Amino acid sequence: MRLTTTGSARNFAEGVVGRIAAHDLPQSERVHHIRLLQDCDGAIQDLTGYRGVLAYGSAPTSLPVVDRLREVLTFADGDVVVLEPNGFVRSLYRPREKHHSMFVTERCSSNCLMCSQPPKDHDDVDALTARNRELIRLMNPKPEYLTITGGEPTLLGDHLFDLLDEAKRLLPSTAIHILSNGRTLAWPQYCARIAELGHPDLSFGIPLYSDVAGDHDYVVQAKGAFDQTLSGFHQAARHGIRVEVRIVLHRLTVPRLARLAEFIFRNLPFAEHVALMGLEFVGYTARNVAELWIDPFDYQLELAAAVRFLSERGITVSIYNHQLCVLQPELWGYARKSISDWKNLYLPACEQCARREACGGLFQWAAKKHSSHIHPL
Repeated sequence: MRLTTTGSARNFAEGVVGRIAAHDLPQSERVHHIRLLQDCDGAIQDLTGYRGVLAYGSAPTSLPVVDRLREVLTFADGDVVVLEPNGFVRSLYRPREKHHSMFVTERCSSNCLMCSQPPKDHDDVDALTARNRELIRLMNPKPEYLTITGGEPTLLGDHLFDLLDEAKRLLPSTAIHILSNGRTLAWPQYCARIAELGHPDLSFGIPLYSDVAGDHDYVVQAKGAFDQTLSGFHQAARHGIRVEVRIVLHRLTVPRLARLAEFIFRNLPFAEHVALMGLEFVGYTARNVAELWIDPFDYQLELAAAVRFLSERGITVSIYNHQLCVLQPELWGYARKSISDWKNLYLPACEQCARREACGGLFQWAAKKHSSHIHPL
């Protein structure tokens, strides 16, 4: 499933965010909406009051418009989209789906070997913050969960606090999960400010790739990152901020996985969850595949040992991005359907599987690289 398309843009110089109106609305209800025109062959109706227009054909209008779209997307009433002056259209929020995220910056202070969203060093903070403030206002119905991601969200500086404050005010029942490398959390003043926000349901997901500093630093390509990240974990705990440990499994992290599980138990006992994640074949992974790739079938002993160790000691543990047919049956109870709806894929071999509904499937880009042991159960 695609979340983006392109077309011909005119009549605006900055991004326009709005809810899709697939059908005409009374003028009093149009102010937050972008009118979607499926067929522009006839006379264009009155578009007064809409924020913009999105059209598959040519749409003569003085409003901000992106028309003559190059790909057909499944837009629906209530979807939130952004129209860009270069003709780019991105779906930001689809109420009918289960997984929701808010992308806040492309900048990052790490450069992980397997980064699925390779960082870009340009100043996008102001523009994306303005977009995301409007996105928070337009989300309806309010999502149960919202993941804030990047890049590195803490590089927003004060803007992150503004977004969190806006979310607390307008999405009071939405759980916010921030994916961060945790390094900025090493500053006590930063954690103190997060705690002072008093958000009712806020947590951080922070990666740790080894119990050995040099190994972790190599994976994230940042010297000193291990020490900063550990300090970030502890400062977060000191200020009452909930944390999750995230571990991407690949050839560099699997060999010490059991030792890392013990390290987490002894040094991060306050972590409320440990997520053991399959490798995504996208972003930097493709260029580093020779160094990173290991068939998940081949690390089942290490994975089972880590899961068993953590679970027996009362630490909640989950396995993400893995197929049930590749996992040992004793691990099935820990496997989660973690892949966002729009990224999800099932291979032809999955069609006859008796466990398909319980299996999370694969990422769409895993069609290029996946376990050779996938088979119907």
